[in-house]
Amino acid sequence: MLPTALPPPLVETHFEHLGDRYGGKVRDVYRPGGGRIILITSDRISAFDHILRQAIPLKGQVLNNLAAYFFQQTDDIAPNHLLTVPDPNVAVAIECDALSIEFVVRGYLAGHAWRVYRDGGRVLCGESLPNGLREGEKLPTPILTPATKAKEGHDEDISRTEIVERGILSKETLDEAADLALRLFERGTKLAADRGLILVDTKYEFGRAPDGRLLVIDEVHTPDSSRYYYAEGYEERLAGGIPQRQLSKEFVREWLIEKDFQGKDGQILPDLPPTFVREIAERYVELYETVTGLSFEPNLDANPIQRIENALEHVLD
Repeated sequence: MLPTALPPPLVETHFEHLGDRYGGKVRDVYRPGGGRIILITSDRISAFDHILRQAIPLKGQVLNNLAAYFFQQTDDIAPNHLLTVPDPNVAVAIECDALSIEFVVRGYLAGHAWRVYRDGGRVLCGESLPNGLREGEKLPTPILTPATKAKEGHDEDISRTEIVERGILSKETLDEAADLALRLFERGTKLAADRGLILVDTKYEFGRAPDGRLLVIDEVHTPDSSRYYYAEGYEERLAGGIPQRQLSKEFVREWLIEKDFQGKDGQILPDLPPTFVREIAERYVELYETVTGLSFEPNLDANPIQRIENALEHVLD
């Protein structure tokens, strides 16, 4: 249960002494040198490749701690870049040369894949989909649907063949990352099942470390990168054509669609009302506690910027 008064959201940071800053959709990334990067997970929220104007209090803490949890749960399958978590919003990691492809693995027909399928598409990123599938239905086997990582605008679907033909990645790197992504999805599926959940789809990002290893970077199995259904009632809802109960930020996308916004030209980005902001925060905490079985203990400090600066002083000494 969250307190009645939530702390102010962490919208962005500007720590000049940490080196060059890159502001992503959610994370502020700094490069202080020494082969390390500092990732500060803000409370910004994005959908349809747009950062929404309202930030979600505590969202960054949830994501950062959940990513750390799943890095630990999967490091026997794929090594990752995480070194330490000195603050609820902060991760210190190995600096990697990030691959310019997101590796999206889908086990069920949902979200973007469903919208393509509903509109008549039967091939997604070079993967053929059978006729007769329903929204939310399990695919015959998990499929990899890569996407280019756009600095601005929308990410674009791309096939494995196109990735190699366009020289984005070598076949060897692509095969290595694809294999790791599918193995991670298998582990994520098991971890979800142990908690009464279904891992519907997720994305993974990879980077080359200075020693040549391919490492998982960014986040793993968080609500920003993944979609979960509740296993209880799944079959009944599927049979009845009823939307699945899910833990993800898809409900934010659905709210935006109802407000006639899907990130397309000419559409106006709506503001999130305060009651919906709180609901989003509660849903993020619910996902953390559901998928980990742990109680979320938020840091309610009213000055997160100073708190983070104090924590990083010890890391950089």
